[in-house]
Amino acid sequence: MNLQKQITLKHLLINTEKKIGIQFYPDKVIQALIKSLPDVKWSSEFQMVFLPNTQKHFHTILKTFKGVAWVNMKYFARNKPLNVHGEELKVDDLRKKYPIIPEAYFQKLELKRYALETAKSYTACFNRFLLHFPQKAPIDINELDIKKYLNGWVQRGLSVSFINQSINSIKFYYEVVLGMPNRFYDLERPRKASKLPEVVSKKEVQEMINRTYNLKHQCIISLLYSAGLRRGELIKLKIKDIDSSRMTVRIEQAKGKKDRYSILSEKLLLKLRAYYMEYRPKNFLFEGKPGYPYSTSSVVKIVKKAAQNAHINKAVRPHTLRHSFATHLLEAGTDLRYIQILLGHNSTKTTEIYTHVANNAFKSIKNPLDC
Repeated sequence: MNLQKQITLKHLLINTEKKIGIQFYPDKVIQALIKSLPDVKWSSEFQMVFLPNTQKHFHTILKTFKGVAWVNMKYFARNKPLNVHGEELKVDDLRKKYPIIPEAYFQKLELKRYALETAKSYTACFNRFLLHFPQKAPIDINELDIKKYLNGWVQRGLSVSFINQSINSIKFYYEVVLGMPNRFYDLERPRKASKLPEVVSKKEVQEMINRTYNLKHQCIISLLYSAGLRRGELIKLKIKDIDSSRMTVRIEQAKGKKDRYSILSEKLLLKLRAYYMEYRPKNFLFEGKPGYPYSTSSVVKIVKKAAQNAHINKAVRPHTLRHSFATHLLEAGTDLRYIQILLGHNSTKTTEIYTHVANNAFKSIKNPLDC
């Protein structure tokens, strides 16, 4: 196959009908083959040729260009379910809250087992989007309408994460629910500011623990830091997840519906045993009401208060302790790959951010002012 020749398939919606769009660079051979395709037409709006989106036309395209050009399916392949494991998501409360959202939207969220927080965010954003176009059916809203809608949020100074969530909720409907992957492939996302994670020193972490006099709160701070946990992972921990024989902490169905293990501190294990004898949790390791998990807001307050008591002059949150865990491991010479596994990152690229924070390399550099 001549890899220099390629065509790109894209989903189009023209006059409310699904079409297969074909993009390609000018080439005599490809142009001749394009003309041979049945029912092919030109779209001045999308600046590409198209033909009806049917199984027959799709297979005709593949057969026509087989051995001649590479068929790029990046913008055409259907989305796979996000989560293969995990409990089925129930969104009955969201159905009642947002009655104007099509039922198919909720069904697809359940089918693909989206996390509840993601489902809440998507439905809130998509409901806001539909309310902006009261006179239009969703299928009649085009790319220009959406760009103007998003630009309005940009002009109002909304955050990058808010705008990205809005885009994701819109794309979810058209691409996943309606089965048109990457229909809005040209929607530009705002560039996210590149910020380094905020960390605290080992001494500051120890001071936070020392100045926390509630045993339960001490264990919460210590476990967030020593196992590199997210606050949502901490409150879901069960008693059985603390394995003293292997000195591990099991995190079930974490971000991305993945299980993983992290390391258990020997010092913390002694405190956890004392904590268990005093509090006797029934199901979750840390409980608010008996049998129910501790609230994330309470975890935030505990960490914030501990940082204030330790006289730390920066905003310290639960995730700050996770960042500090990774940074301190890196400074101690731990391989980046191991840190990636402990944090549950899909790629080392995500973990590499800590190389910009760790200061062990800086210590060997002589400051010119001190020379």
